[in-house]
Amino acid sequence: MPQFGGAVIAPSPCADYMRAMSSVRPWRDIERRQSRQIMVGNVPVGGGAPITVQTMTNTPTEDVGATIDQIRRCEDVGADIIRVSCPTAEATENFDQITRAANVPIVADIHFHYKRALEAADKGAACLRINPGNIGSSDRVAEVVRAAKANGCAIRIGVNAGSLEKDLLEKYGEPCPEALIESALDHIKLLQDHDFHEFKVAVKASDVFLAVAAYHGLAETVDCPLHLGITEAGGLIGGTVKSSIGMGSLLWAGIGDTIRVSLSAEPEQEVKVGFEMLKALGLRTRGVRVVSCPSCSRQGFDVIRTVEALEARLEHIKTPMSLSVLGCVVNGPGEARETDIGITGGGNGKHMVYLSGLTDHHVQSEDMLDHVVKLVEEKAAAIEAGTATAFDPHAEAAE
Repeated sequence: MPQFGGAVIAPSPCADYMRAMSSVRPWRDIERRQSRQIMVGNVPVGGGAPITVQTMTNTPTEDVGATIDQIRRCEDVGADIIRVSCPTAEATENFDQITRAANVPIVADIHFHYKRALEAADKGAACLRINPGNIGSSDRVAEVVRAAKANGCAIRIGVNAGSLEKDLLEKYGEPCPEALIESALDHIKLLQDHDFHEFKVAVKASDVFLAVAAYHGLAETVDCPLHLGITEAGGLIGGTVKSSIGMGSLLWAGIGDTIRVSLSAEPEQEVKVGFEMLKALGLRTRGVRVVSCPSCSRQGFDVIRTVEALEARLEHIKTPMSLSVLGCVVNGPGEARETDIGITGGGNGKHMVYLSGLTDHHVQSEDMLDHVVKLVEEKAAAIEAGTATAFDPHAEAAE
């Protein structure tokens, strides 16, 4: 059974629900690509393990305190693996303090200076990210492999369209799927020639079409785990859209074993977007899944502000469960029948509360927010205690 951060991850009621849904609704089925499994620290990647969510710190690594604080915030929102850049000798000097403080595996991000990889491996890195476009000669790669073997590190081959090797750019004329794949295969061979197999591969590009085509081609060629990403995707909104289109299509096709959403935003936001992407596809479950309407003049309460407040106040809930928040009775009752807890707007400041799909009681506008938070917290606590399960509206159909 997979372990994350030292804790065993047991199958969740929501995961059981998703499997049940797939068994009776084939249009929901996602058949994941079969890959070898590697370990990044204590986190399994590939081989049917849960798809992991990664992010990367943006503090100066030399500032150990600030970097650890940011790692902690990323851990709090669910990051499974966190990458930290190692551009200088000063960055790796106290790298062991960072790896010891972290509760999740730390990946050392290496560009240009292969010696930083050797230092990070000695100081507790669980994985070394190397870029074929700038890591240097095969002799340097061989030294990195020896350090990885000696310290039990995995390696990620991180091919990027923006930093392809010069010979490949000359051969193909521009970054293209074939060039990204060839770069990856060349460096896979280097690792395999040194009898090193604990690696995963990424072929990233900021162009969605290029990245998706490269990943599809690579997935058909190799059996190693694949790290997905649309690199330099943009800001929070634009980058989320690009990443969701590119990575979402790959995940829907069953491709991908670990993901990083690259945003010009705080790394905690990357983690949240990554989990929402996986939740939308039924590939991971964490926290409260909110179903809410865009609102209109029929709304019985301010849906937008209510959802904003609920998402903020329920961020601490890690238990998988569902909540519907709809402003009127057009679709409110139907959506509430599908969720653990539902609220549907009514007239005169009086709104209907649904529990496990059934109408239960009314609540006034002034009490609604606190009341819904209390209901969610109580249901989450009951699920964790084993005295309740996440609501499955399709249990009979599955049976």
